[in-house]
Amino acid sequence: MSIDVKNIAEDALDDLKGRYLTFFIDDTCYGIELLYISEIISVLPVTHIPGLPVYFKGVINLRGKVAPVIDVRLKFGQEERPYDDKTCIIIVNISDMQVGLIVDMVADVVSMENALRNPPPETGRNGDRYLASIANVGGKVILNIDCEKFFQSDLRLY
Repeated sequence: MSIDVKNIAEDALDDLKGRYLTFFIDDTCYGIELLYISEIISVLPVTHIPGLPVYFKGVINLRGKVAPVIDVRLKFGQEERPYDDKTCIIIVNISDMQVGLIVDMVADVVSMENALRNPPPETGRNGDRYLASIANVGGKVILNIDCEKFFQSDLRLY
């Protein structure tokens, strides 16, 4: 008996497509496609690295590997706030690298049909340029982040 690992991996990826992890920054709900998500962890001690943008909080030790950490709230130009018991770090895999995203609170995993997602309006605001789509799921508006755009300039810094 042989097992086709390639097909299993492709099936697993297919199961993740169209599914998003949702999280909050203030009262705004954002989503990141599950294909990018590795795990969700509590806020860990962060080692500050001087000379980086203010939203780059530093690096964490993630099971012996160093991972940069970005505060999404600050990257979107919002006011900093103290971390609480709902604040967490979403570990994202992008360009063969793990990056932590500090968010106010993780919400749900939701499935989104293509028909439910709309292109974001072009307003020229800071956070809008990172959006892939806007969806209305169960009466809740979700701003879906385009991970490639979100990390485009940051990966060159690290």
